[in-house]
Amino acid sequence: MEELRESLKKVIHDLYGLDFDPDLTPSPENIPADYSSNAPLKLAKDLHKSPMTIAERLANSAFEEHIWRRAKYGATEPRDGGREGAFRKSAIVSLTPPGFLNFTLSDDFLSKKINNLSSDFSSDEYKGKTVICEFSDPNPFKVLHVGHLYTSIVGNAISNLYEYAGAKVIRANFGGDVGLHVAKTMYALKNKSLENLTIEDIAKCYIEGTALYDTDETAKAEITELNKEIYRINEAGGPRKALSRSIFSDGENTERPSPVTTGARERSEKDAFSVPDLTELYWKGRELSYDYFNQFYNSIGVKFDKFYPESTVANLGLQKVKEQLEKGIYEYSDGAIIFNGEKYGLHTRVLVNKEGVPTYETKDVGLIFQKYADYHFDKSVVITGNEQKDYMAVVLKSIEQYAPDLVKKTTHLTHGLVKLPGNVKMSSRKGNFLKAVDVLDLVRDELKSEYNSTDETVALAATKYAFLKYKMGGDIIFDPKESVKMTGNSGPYLLYSCVRAKKILSNKNEKNIDNYIYNIYEKKLAKRIIEYQTVLDEAVSELAPHKLANFLYELSQTFSRFYENCPVLGSAEESARLKLVKAYLDVMTHGLKILGIEIPEEM
Repeated sequence: MEELRESLKKVIHDLYGLDFDPDLTPSPENIPADYSSNAPLKLAKDLHKSPMTIAERLANSAFEEHIWRRAKYGATEPRDGGREGAFRKSAIVSLTPPGFLNFTLSDDFLSKKINNLSSDFSSDEYKGKTVICEFSDPNPFKVLHVGHLYTSIVGNAISNLYEYAGAKVIRANFGGDVGLHVAKTMYALKNKSLENLTIEDIAKCYIEGTALYDTDETAKAEITELNKEIYRINEAGGPRKALSRSIFSDGENTERPSPVTTGARERSEKDAFSVPDLTELYWKGRELSYDYFNQFYNSIGVKFDKFYPESTVANLGLQKVKEQLEKGIYEYSDGAIIFNGEKYGLHTRVLVNKEGVPTYETKDVGLIFQKYADYHFDKSVVITGNEQKDYMAVVLKSIEQYAPDLVKKTTHLTHGLVKLPGNVKMSSRKGNFLKAVDVLDLVRDELKSEYNSTDETVALAATKYAFLKYKMGGDIIFDPKESVKMTGNSGPYLLYSCVRAKKILSNKNEKNIDNYIYNIYEKKLAKRIIEYQTVLDEAVSELAPHKLANFLYELSQTFSRFYENCPVLGSAEESARLKLVKAYLDVMTHGLKILGIEIPEEM
C-alpha cells in the first residue's frame, strides 16, 4: 500500500539519511499481518547493523509522526479494549526474524479509505505529454486475421492506460496500400469482374497470387513489373471515396502522392493509366479494404485517430534514405540501397531494391518522421508480432545514427501468435489462417450453445479478456469454450460479479454508520479495493494490461467470497457493506473500461 511505503521511506530517510525505496508485499500466510517489508535486511549491509536491530529502531522511532503504531501483543492488537489507541492509526507494526517489518491495517483506516474512495481515478505520470500508439496495422487487399484482432485489443488497452495517466493519446494505424502483396493480389484479380467484388474475393486472390509468385517464374516477373505499375497508379491518383470514410477520423485528407522510382517518374501520365481496368480495380480494392477495416474496428469498439497508408510516408522515407546515403549511413550493394546492420551486431536490410522501389524499411523510416512532424510526440509506442522484432531493431538502429532522439522516444512492443487448442500455426500466405471475424463468431457460438445468449457485450468481453489476461510477448492458446465460462478466469465471470453488485445497489436502503469493525471477508475486500491505484500505476509504468486484468479477476474472487458470507440488504451491517459494494463496482467499472470492456445491465 502506497501510504505505508511512503511513510516507511520517510522514516528511513529521517533516521539514516538514505533515499531508499522499501519493498512492501502481502504478508506470507504464516504471518498474521497484511503487508511485510524486508527493508531492514536490505539496509543491513550498508548500515553495518543486524537486520533485527534496524527493524527494532524503525518500529520504535518517530512513529507518532507517521501513520502506524507499534504492536504490544506480537503481530496484532487484541480487539477487546484499547480500541481508540489501536485503531486510530492506519496500521500496527510488528517484527519477525530475521528482520521483517509487518503491518496490519486498522479497520478505522480501511473504513475511511473506502468511504472516501473516489470513482475518478487518475494519475499525472504523463500529464502534458503526447503519446502516439501505433497498432493493428492491416494491409489493404488482405483480410484481418486473429493477430490484428489481438493487437487492436491490446493496443487500445495500452492507449487507455496512457490516457488514464494524463497523456494526450493518438491511436495510429499503418497499412500497406502499395507493395508486393498488392501486386500479388492484383495479378490474380486483374481479369476478374468488379461487379459484386468483395473483400473475401480479394483475399483469395492474394493467396492465389502468392502461390504463382513462389512457383511460376513468368508470373513472378510480371508481378514484379506490376508492383512498379501500382506505384504509378497510386501516384497518378484516383477515386477518393475511401479517404472520406470515418476510418480517417481526424477528418484530414491523408493522401499524398506515393513515391516512384526515377524510371517511373519519366513515364507519362498516359503511360501510368495504360491499363485502365487495372487502375479501376486498384482503387476499388482500396475502397473495399478501408470500408471493411472501419466496419470491423467499430464492431469491437476501437477507434483510430490517424491512418497512415504506406504510400503517404514512402516519399519522406526515400528522401531520408537518400540524404543519409550521401553521409554513409546507408550504402549501395548490388544496385540496391542497404543498411549494414552487421556493424551493430544485427542483420542487413534492403531499403530500396535493385528495381528502385522502396521497401517496407524505407516506409517505416518515413513513418517515424511523419508521426513526429504531425504530433511532436513525447513517446511513440509501436506494437507488432514477435516476428518483427529483429526487423524493427535494424530500422531503429539505422535511424538512431542520424535521429537518436526519435529512437529514444520510441518503444517497440511485440506479441506472440494466437492459436486455437491444438497449437497449429496458421499462415495468411497459405490461406489456412484464422480470420478476426472467425474468432468472434466462435465465441458467439459458444455463448449461444452454453447459455442461449446472443449478448454482444458479453461476447466482446469474453474475447477481449481472454487476450488481455496474458502477459504480452508469448504465444496465446485461445480457447473459445473457456473464454465464455461463467466461472474461472474469464470475462463473463467478471461481468457477472459486476451485475450482481449493481443489483445489490439498486435495492439499497442505506443507514448511516460511521465506525465499523470489519470481519475477515469485508477486510479482505477492502484491502483489495484500495490496492487498485497501485496496481493501475504499475500497469502504466510497465505497459502491462495483463496486470490490471488479473487484479480485476482476483478482486472479483474476493467479492464473491464476501457476497457468499456477508449478507448485505436487510442486515445490521447494511450501510457499511453497501459502501464496500459501491467501491468494488467503481473499481471494476474503471478497470474494465481501461481494458475496453463494458458492463451490461443484466446477464
